[in-house]
Amino acid sequence: MLTIICENPHQLTAIDSPKPVRAEGEVLLRVRRVGVCGTDLHIYTGNQPYLSYPRVMGHEIAGVVEEAPADSPLKPGDVAYVMPYLSCGRCVACRQGKTNCCVNIQVLGVHRDGAFTEYLSVPVQFVHKAEGVSLDEAAMVEFLAIGAHAVRRADVQAGQRVLVVGTGPIGMAVVRFAALRGAQVTALDTRTERAAFCQQHLGAHAAVTIGPDDENQMRALTDGEMYDVVFDATGNAKAIERGFALVAHGGKYVLVSIVRDNITFNDPEFHKRETTLMGSRNATVEDFQTVLAAMRAGHIPTQALNTHRLSLADVPTGFAALLEPSQGVIKALVEC
Repeated sequence: MLTIICENPHQLTAIDSPKPVRAEGEVLLRVRRVGVCGTDLHIYTGNQPYLSYPRVMGHEIAGVVEEAPADSPLKPGDVAYVMPYLSCGRCVACRQGKTNCCVNIQVLGVHRDGAFTEYLSVPVQFVHKAEGVSLDEAAMVEFLAIGAHAVRRADVQAGQRVLVVGTGPIGMAVVRFAALRGAQVTALDTRTERAAFCQQHLGAHAAVTIGPDDENQMRALTDGEMYDVVFDATGNAKAIERGFALVAHGGKYVLVSIVRDNITFNDPEFHKRETTLMGSRNATVEDFQTVLAAMRAGHIPTQALNTHRLSLADVPTGFAALLEPSQGVIKALVEC
């Protein structure tokens, strides 16, 4: 079967690999769609901290069930999505239901090979029916769930002033689910068109372009008080450090993105504001269900989000272009 492997940064190779044999307790999936994530782009460029090469990328997965255990609710022909965070179920985090930050987590496409291939065998507990959504939508559930998880973790309330810094797909997911909770959301990005997309399609109240006057604009939008909740989705250490100053007194700062660097902040300012600092990693079953319900209700503009498509065979030659700002990529889907 066709498999695309990232041998080293900037090196994607098409290989012919054997079709996996379904093990006991696993589901054999015919992969049909794979979303391209910021994580995949970081793997390609050599900036993913949890990865060793070579690696088959791809963790935003939609497919069709080929084989499933007899006692599973899944049957051949079912359209399914995959929760790619393979948690152990036994560690301190899993025992609290926080499977998203399992001590022994194995993320498909990061810690173990993912879905840039034609078939994948996955433990049955991580494969779920994608009822009421299309294959394209099923492949977008995972990145949206990361945003939904961050918003739930921050307990965003109606009427709160929320700032989302960095409006790639994850940041856009945060914007959408904060807006669905009734928050007044400002989208902040270096790319004017990305922030404007959030205002046009995702329910943001305001869009601000990063520049010399951006803080004045944000103060004007918040009566000088800044934001009750600030989310960072930039993957940039300097942006993360700057974000502390954008949190209102008594507010929360949620780090959705991850960087290799150490992060520093001004301790007197942090204490003066009694800032709540939170990390937000991956998502849980509850967050996936939140996304699916929103999709079925027509609250997610999936067609607008899916700006680019390419075939699995075209990944080695076409992947690099997805990094070009001029291409205007929001969410690319690989068709298998």
